[in-house]
Amino acid sequence: MKRAAITGTGTEIPPHSISNEELVSVFNSWVESENARRAKAGEPLLEPSNTDFIVYASGVEHRRVIEPTGILDPDRMSPRIPERSDDELSLEAEFAVASARKAINAAGTVPENVGMVICSASHHQRPYPAIGIEVQKELGTGGSAFDMSLGCSSAAAALHVANSLVCSGAENAVLVTSPEIISGHLNFRDRQTHFIFGDASASMLIEPLEEGEIREGAWEIIDTRTWTQMSNNIRSNFGFLNRASQERNDIVEMEGNLIKQVGNKVFKEVTVAASHFIKDFLADNWLSPSDVQRYWLHQANGRMNAMIMKLVLGHEASAEQAPMVLDRLGNTAAAGAIVAFDEYSADMAAGEHGLICAFGAGYSIGAALVRKM
Repeated sequence: MKRAAITGTGTEIPPHSISNEELVSVFNSWVESENARRAKAGEPLLEPSNTDFIVYASGVEHRRVIEPTGILDPDRMSPRIPERSDDELSLEAEFAVASARKAINAAGTVPENVGMVICSASHHQRPYPAIGIEVQKELGTGGSAFDMSLGCSSAAAALHVANSLVCSGAENAVLVTSPEIISGHLNFRDRQTHFIFGDASASMLIEPLEEGEIREGAWEIIDTRTWTQMSNNIRSNFGFLNRASQERNDIVEMEGNLIKQVGNKVFKEVTVAASHFIKDFLADNWLSPSDVQRYWLHQANGRMNAMIMKLVLGHEASAEQAPMVLDRLGNTAAAGAIVAFDEYSADMAAGEHGLICAFGAGYSIGAALVRKM
């Protein structure tokens, strides 16, 4: 078995930022209009949102989106993204390529040396052809490509697969890319979820290490692991069979089929599961939580991450131990932990350990224990 390392990372963050104040203003404007209709119809009224609730519930203050046009329109409340022809590069592939080029350049290599592309995200633009194959063509990489998804654990799960392929010798260099355009799949009229998510793309290059090789600045992968357990508490039902369930073939009702979650259950159950997972994973590698200098956790919820770290460490973690990007980017699903890793890893010293860990729908958890070279 070979050794493997993360030799390069790259991220692409959209320039458009939406504040809590902007989102709440639009949401409450719609609620006022909708409640007027509901009052006449004798239906239960909706509760307005507020910025204090959003910050307390999630820790998010701003989120980045690919396209803000339409999201801040109370008559639409979804992004306005024009369709592209089949001969044009798709939006998701374009987003993936932007971060992938940065990861390849950071690794000091060229696309021709990449033998496999794994496009792993919580949301894919289409079923086929695989977005990964489109990325492969645009970059000019060799070998093969495929898509995979495991909710917000997608990038960590793909890293687990890539590490196994490289260590076994089945593949040489594997590119993992996670382009998350969640704004297009989010119900901005759902008070429980409309404020949580943001768009981002993150990529990693995983390459083999020769016997005794030390690649300065790279991150040797010590171990990876995944875990899943069925739960409906985070769910999206949007898919091709929605059409078959409708009375009219020409209309697909999206309400109720977009992202939904039972927030309080997710918070409690994932917090416990993730903390146990991390402690067991480290123990199996003969490390205690204090032996790990930095934790790059899934950027889902500020309070959840703080609680997980407290259960793991036995005390509150500092901002340096568990850095956050959630407050300014929102929950960027699979990309979040990799964005945190990309932004908060360069200052670490050779020999120090770090843990990339993501958790989400499934339930699912994925992690990689790494050491700075």
